[in-house]
Amino acid sequence: MATKTVTFRCQEEQEHQMAHSMRLSAQIKKRKFQSSDEEASYSDFYPIIPGDLISAKELLDFGKSLRHRTWQVLRQTMATDEEWQRSKWTLFGNEAEKVEVEVIRNQHIIRTRADRMALRQQAEKRARVHLKFLEDLSLKPPDFPVPLHCHTVWEGMGVKLSCTVQGCPTPNVTWYKDGLPLKKFNHPWNYKLQQTYGLNVLEIRRCSVEDAGEYKAVASSPLGEATTFATLTVNSFRASSAGMEYSWSPIPAPEAEARFESTFTPSFVKEGDSLTLCCGFSTALLPFQQDVAWFLDGVPLRESSRVQLQTSLSSASLTVRGVHKEQEGVYTVRLRSLEGVQEHSAYIYVRDGSSEVVGAPGSPLQVQCRDVNRDYVFLSWQPPSADGASPVQGYYVERCEIGVGEWVRCDEALQKLCHYPLQGLKENTLYQFRVQAVNQAGAGRPSKPSDPVLTGDPAEPGRTMVVKVDRGREIIITKDQLESQIRVPFPPTDVHASDVTDTYAVVSWNEPEPRGKEPLTFYVERSIAGRGSWQMASMGMVVSSPRFAVYDLQKGTSYCFRIRSVNKYGVSEASEPSPPISLGAPQAPPAPAHGILALPDTDSSVLLTWAEPKSKEGVLGYYLYSCEAGTSNWNTVNNKPITGTRFTVHGLSSQKQYVFRVKSVSRAGTSEYSEETRPILVKAAIGTPSSPSAIALLNCTGTEMVIGWKAPARSGGDSVRGYYLDQMDTALEVWREVNIKSIKERIYKVSNLLEGHYYQFRVIAANMVGIGKPSEPSQAFLCKEWTMPEPGCPYDLEIREVRGTSLVLLWERPLYEGRSPVTGYLVEIRGEDEEEGWTSLTQEPITDTHLKVSSLKAGKTYRLRVTAVNEAGVGMPSLPSEPITAQTKPGTKDIEIGVDDDGFIFLAYESQQISQGSQFLWAKNYRDAIDAGRARVETSKNRSTLTFTSPSEEDLGLYTVAISDNPEDSSSFNFTAEDLERLMELSWQVRNPLIALQSPWQVEVMEKGEVRFWLQTESLSASAELHLILNDREISSTPARKINFNKAEGLVEILFQELSQADEGSYTAQLRDGRAKNQFTLVFVDEKFRQTLAKSLANRADWKRKAGPHFLEFLSWTVTEECHLIFKCKVTNVSKDSKLKWFKDGAEITQAVYDQQSGVSTYTVEQVTKKEAGVYRAVVSDSRGEDVTTLELLDNEFEKVQQHLSKQCALSAGPMEIQCTAEGFKLYCSLKYYLSYMKTAWFFKEKRIDQEERTKVGSSIQKVWIEIFNPTENDKGKYSLEMFDGQETHRRTLDLSGQAFADALLEYQRLKQVALAERNRARVTKGLPDVVAIMENKSLCLTCFADGDPAPEMFWLKNERELASSNQYSITHDHKCTTLTINNVTTEDSGNYSVFVRNKYGGQTVNVTVSVYKHGEKPPSNAVEL
Repeated sequence: MATKTVTFRCQEEQEHQMAHSMRLSAQIKKRKFQSSDEEASYSDFYPIIPGDLISAKELLDFGKSLRHRTWQVLRQTMATDEEWQRSKWTLFGNEAEKVEVEVIRNQHIIRTRADRMALRQQAEKRARVHLKFLEDLSLKPPDFPVPLHCHTVWEGMGVKLSCTVQGCPTPNVTWYKDGLPLKKFNHPWNYKLQQTYGLNVLEIRRCSVEDAGEYKAVASSPLGEATTFATLTVNSFRASSAGMEYSWSPIPAPEAEARFESTFTPSFVKEGDSLTLCCGFSTALLPFQQDVAWFLDGVPLRESSRVQLQTSLSSASLTVRGVHKEQEGVYTVRLRSLEGVQEHSAYIYVRDGSSEVVGAPGSPLQVQCRDVNRDYVFLSWQPPSADGASPVQGYYVERCEIGVGEWVRCDEALQKLCHYPLQGLKENTLYQFRVQAVNQAGAGRPSKPSDPVLTGDPAEPGRTMVVKVDRGREIIITKDQLESQIRVPFPPTDVHASDVTDTYAVVSWNEPEPRGKEPLTFYVERSIAGRGSWQMASMGMVVSSPRFAVYDLQKGTSYCFRIRSVNKYGVSEASEPSPPISLGAPQAPPAPAHGILALPDTDSSVLLTWAEPKSKEGVLGYYLYSCEAGTSNWNTVNNKPITGTRFTVHGLSSQKQYVFRVKSVSRAGTSEYSEETRPILVKAAIGTPSSPSAIALLNCTGTEMVIGWKAPARSGGDSVRGYYLDQMDTALEVWREVNIKSIKERIYKVSNLLEGHYYQFRVIAANMVGIGKPSEPSQAFLCKEWTMPEPGCPYDLEIREVRGTSLVLLWERPLYEGRSPVTGYLVEIRGEDEEEGWTSLTQEPITDTHLKVSSLKAGKTYRLRVTAVNEAGVGMPSLPSEPITAQTKPGTKDIEIGVDDDGFIFLAYESQQISQGSQFLWAKNYRDAIDAGRARVETSKNRSTLTFTSPSEEDLGLYTVAISDNPEDSSSFNFTAEDLERLMELSWQVRNPLIALQSPWQVEVMEKGEVRFWLQTESLSASAELHLILNDREISSTPARKINFNKAEGLVEILFQELSQADEGSYTAQLRDGRAKNQFTLVFVDEKFRQTLAKSLANRADWKRKAGPHFLEFLSWTVTEECHLIFKCKVTNVSKDSKLKWFKDGAEITQAVYDQQSGVSTYTVEQVTKKEAGVYRAVVSDSRGEDVTTLELLDNEFEKVQQHLSKQCALSAGPMEIQCTAEGFKLYCSLKYYLSYMKTAWFFKEKRIDQEERTKVGSSIQKVWIEIFNPTENDKGKYSLEMFDGQETHRRTLDLSGQAFADALLEYQRLKQVALAERNRARVTKGLPDVVAIMENKSLCLTCFADGDPAPEMFWLKNERELASSNQYSITHDHKCTTLTINNVTTEDSGNYSVFVRNKYGGQTVNVTVSVYKHGEKPPSNAVEL
């Protein structure tokens, strides 16, 4: 018994071991086990844990601490299994138990070792991969956060050059001096290198002149290298009897640090277009500057499929493809520098893209997803700024499965608010969502799609437990493994409303704990609060997420909800009911902002500030709107809500007034518009002036220096009121004020200086706002008396009239002329990017202090300088001018010349960039002032006019004008003798003006017969005068002849009620308007008068005719496509008593049709013949009068009718067809109607055949044909019919060749044979009566004649039986005649008799009925009595 038991247990253990190995192998292939780097477990039901590490009981033994319900259930399950195993072992004997225990122990050891080895190998592999991943994440190329700095030391001193390096892997740092490795230099004891935690220090213990130079540290790694360098200056000090000597070792100039040279400005881009922002640098980027960063509203921008970042040594750019409203905002570019960072920012506006529906609202923005679950997502968005033609009514929400690519509308109902709970989605599916705003015009442009979201269980990560084991290893246990024994689920908990609006409520709950391994769905039930009747709220829906949106709740009613869990094993008990839930109050839009204030900012922008509404709850931001003052054209400023309460509005037109208003934005929509601001003029705000420049030494006496400088480039919106000058002795390095009181001139003499000292100067400008920033210090000037023979430098270089290829340069004479007066000047130019010397613009010295420079290259930047010349030679050059680019700025205008309304000649200039306090400076030849006695200057806003009081040749010359604080805004005009002569003539015309004529005298005859004379001049003032002359006498307005004078339109008119012979003559209109005058004459005599009088009488008669019923359309005729002739007329102004009659040649036509409602009457002729020619007349009449219309359809008019009919007939002709006959071919063409007026001609191969002997032409009402007799093979070919309607020829063709001809010829031959047989066939030529009546006992004789070729055979039959001659019947034949005689007829002879004739072509039978009656009877009425 024991042996059998042990054998059975061994077999069972082997099967268990094999099954366990197979499960283990399958689990390893499925990668279910999870170490710290893996994602699953070996087992689907219990975790496999090595026995020497931790047991399941130890894992569950947590003392008396709180345990999750899952662990309690698992512990109970384990205890039950253990008890069952213990009871099972008692069934075996002690011996079997020992063997089994030993076998199981050995197998357990083997399994433990195998599991431990597999776990270790997989954990180590995952750890290596993870470490490699972490290392890759931490990789960073070498960089110097703290670079080297330059040092200057005295000989013999020590110095430390230090820098900080970072990077992963750790970079290797190499030091260089003047490009050579440091180890190649002698005296290595003098150098000490230290490297501690990224800090690299090069120490030079005792510096000498040989140690001076450029030191460079290069950090290199596999990811690249970085470089930093610095210069070391070593000063050598040696004393001598003559004084002090200093020596410096040559130091290479350090590379200049790059700075922003050109940047981007606030700009506008349309939604869906591409945006490109660029900035340029002053020099090439240094290595540490090449990581240029871009930001949007402070958030870094990264390279992507739609965002492209490009950086070169000289520029950087950002390109955004398919811009959306979400990408509106402040764009910032950041550049590293030695002092920190340089930044430039600008606001980029995104305009609404075009919509397919006109008047539709703009696109919503910021579509976001939250509370993502298995089949549920909560969406929110922001409303658009533009409502379109009408307010926004709601929103459509659309979804798209990624990979499918089709947008599907989630709900046909409009969503009123800017949030929406969306349910019914697929689990584990990537979705994107977008929203469309809708108004009365339709749906607008869709929003930007949301970020992709993956539907799934958000609690899934929390259903995983990580257990730490020895050596840093981890074991992950999922709740699905621990809760596999759960069958019927537990009810959910914590049922509540997570979101409530006035249209829906979202019910939320927590899944049951433990949930179990099987997937859960839920039933949602509801009941009115206080009642116990529960109804299914989720009927017909599968709810997979612990969220459910309810829409059909009644307002004012509270509801309770409870939830049931459902899995494949059953349905749980109902959860605890939720607290009462009811719909919330409707969400109202927020209140508008208030206290809106507009402040000046720049020439194209305005600063707006406002106060928040009292209730800020739910306010997301603000939309701004602008409108030019005096108009109603409101424009949206921003399409992305602004969260602050101040904003700078860009893109406005300078010197124009604008008003602004604001809307608050929330999820409930946008507020009403705020109050409008006061109109504000767009102009630059007043500020302090910029720094002066170009400080130059103009003269020096040994103790005094004359300093000059250039005015600030920007005055700050107000003229510069004065300057302050500071000086510094370079030996003391202390600035001190030169003048306490401001000076207005830009030249100042500085006294009490020490001869032989070097001095630097700086200048500060001031205006009404305050003092600006000081200028850059000048170069050090030596205070030493000037005694050189050459002149000093010119100064105050000023550039005007900058255009695309030219400019004008002005300067002042040098204060120091040298030993002789200045005789001229040399002007030189150099390109900004040119390193070569200066190029002379003048071959010989010029005497003027201005020069127009031409032949410049558009877009290129230049500098200029001037040198004075005297007899001793060429003096010192002036300071170079500021860089100037040859280009014509937008809006630049030139001086215009003309004559004003008073006849004065003027010069005028208009500036687009004038600011408050700016002045127009007029001059002659740039320097000479304008003589106030010869011209006066008037300025209005941005326009200035120079008017000559009495122009003459003294006023000829070059006139210039410039803006006081912006000399580049300038222009000039050369007033020549030709201009003077032309404008003087124009001035005389202005002072002695003529009233301009726009339209000469016109004569019109009105509908009622009135006659109107009129002319029109230019618009006249209210004081204009009119005098009308008729035949040398002035006339005035009378009832029969009214005179009207519209001065505003310059219209003169005369209205005649009835024109008569007395009105014939010459009419002259004399006009005067101030100084202007003119006269215009109309000659109204002879033929012109007679024609006008006749037309007036005719119109008057016609008007009287129209007082009663009359013809609106007179008699006319048309030909229809059916070839019918229709006469038509139309009457109007008829009444019930009105009658309409038609007549032809005096006879009334009763067939006319009259529709009294439309007034149209018609008479239709279906077939037109010559009888239709005549005079037609229609008469309409009633008690008010009578009107007649007549149409003469004769001669040419009737021929025209026939021509139109012929044309319609020809157009109705169908295709030509063929009909075969016994005689030949019959070609025919069908028409709707044939008229003999239409000429027809038949052709065969372009040869006319209708007049040949073997052809015959025919026609009927609806057909024309030609017969071709006895056709042969020669008749094969193309036939055509030409129909001429009197103007055009219409053609129809038939190609009778090939098989068509063969078939036709065969049919003709067949019909010919049939006709021949029919002609020779035997037939009865003289027949018998149908019924014969004869009295009994008489003899009956029936005779029949026949014909045929050959002669026919003839037979008599009675009741279809042949008769032969006998005593009763006698039959005789005589050629083509046969006779049947019946002797002594009796009643038996009554019956049907027939004669049958035949030959080889056929036969015929003729029947006769014989009726025998007795004596005294009457024969039948239908019988022939014999």
